[in-house]
Amino acid sequence: MTPLKNLLQIFQKGKFPFKFIYSDKYWMHNMNNHIFPVEKYRMIYEKLLMMGARKEDFLPPYTASVEDVLLAHTPKYVKKLRTGKLSHSEVMSLELPYSPELFEFALMYVGGTITAAEQALKVGLAVHLGGGFHHAFADHGEGFCILNDVAVAVEKLKKEGKVAKVLVVDVDVHQGNGTASILSKKDYVFTFSIHQMDIYPAEKPRSSLDVGLWTGDGDEKYLTALKKHFPRLYEEFNPDLIVYLAGADPFEKDQLGSLKLTKEGLMERGRLIIGEARRRDIPVVVLLAGGYAHDVQDTVAVHLNTIKVARRMQKKYA
Repeated sequence: MTPLKNLLQIFQKGKFPFKFIYSDKYWMHNMNNHIFPVEKYRMIYEKLLMMGARKEDFLPPYTASVEDVLLAHTPKYVKKLRTGKLSHSEVMSLELPYSPELFEFALMYVGGTITAAEQALKVGLAVHLGGGFHHAFADHGEGFCILNDVAVAVEKLKKEGKVAKVLVVDVDVHQGNGTASILSKKDYVFTFSIHQMDIYPAEKPRSSLDVGLWTGDGDEKYLTALKKHFPRLYEEFNPDLIVYLAGADPFEKDQLGSLKLTKEGLMERGRLIIGEARRRDIPVVVLLAGGYAHDVQDTVAVHLNTIKVARRMQKKYA
């Protein structure tokens, strides 16, 4: 008879058929009770351990180099970040208190998204517990976003010949204005954004495809709109990688959005985006982007549901 200990080991083996990218330094950065809940990173990490993830399932992000960042950002902006010589208006645009530690945090989450993308290309899927800072433009930051990890990762992978085409699927409640701007006119990237129209950003640079919804639209309108384009876009663009910004902020109890999606509706969103990609053997890197629920536990639950869906889809189609 197989000992109980061996049975438990067999059960745990392969519980998560992909890697997570995470660092304790993500949540140790002092945000001074800012609405951006950096504590969610640690909370998600601890919940994943309770769900059976092992320490070896987590890979540390490397700190992106200045050369990496310059693939998507201007030298003048990067110099300002390195020296701390942002103007008052530039700091106000960030909506974050600038510090050298904030810049280090940004370099780390950029490196985390690059690491996660490389892992996804190896095994089909990876999850970055951070990332998705899509409001950073080439020459300035906005909306809690210092550096655009999505754009830097895409440009680095393309430069190194690891991908020929990338499809960015941005389902954060806010339009991915920085990503749309940086990656516009690049025929090797298709940017898709489904977002709430009547909130920030007021000016929305054109993505390859934008889908705008309105306050209170809810699950049915949201999912109907999404299904008009997926899996069609996968088949038409035929990308080598999907960068999936799985924002938790369309959730009905979020403070910064009001699309009013339920947790089940958000899980169905994940099943469609991740499942249809993995069905076609397209690698997916999942970024746990925005989320600002009144109770941070709700944001954590939405992110964990995305991970549960990813685990199910990866096992089903691996």
